[in-house]
Amino acid sequence: MSTYLETLPLNHIVKRSGPPENTVPFTGYPRSHHAEKDKLLLVYDPLGINPAIMEFKVEDILYVEEIPRAVTESGAGIPLVKIWVRRGGRGVLLEPFEVDDPIQFINKTRDSQGRLLLEGNTGTGI
Repeated sequence: MSTYLETLPLNHIVKRSGPPENTVPFTGYPRSHHAEKDKLLLVYDPLGINPAIMEFKVEDILYVEEIPRAVTESGAGIPLVKIWVRRGGRGVLLEPFEVDDPIQFINKTRDSQGRLLLEGNTGTGI
């Protein structure tokens, strides 16, 4: 993740001593976007029961912190980061669903806002 972020132009992400004001933190497993290099994919809650994929513009990510890896049952480590996204920036939330008629969303509550805001209260998100 660090290598990916370090290859971006410096005007996109500036290294700081701490998170800037007017940002919102998100924790997850980072992936570069395969088609659009100016976007970042973040697998939110990768080992939880309601994982989701978020997409952010790199220019809206103002601070990045690497955090300890999550470990799967098989012992594999998953690199995690906490990113602080500019308040007012736009993100895309991709959520898994079962193909059926009607569509059956995996997360039955459909309360994405409440699920994501929980991170802001606990600081972990996983």
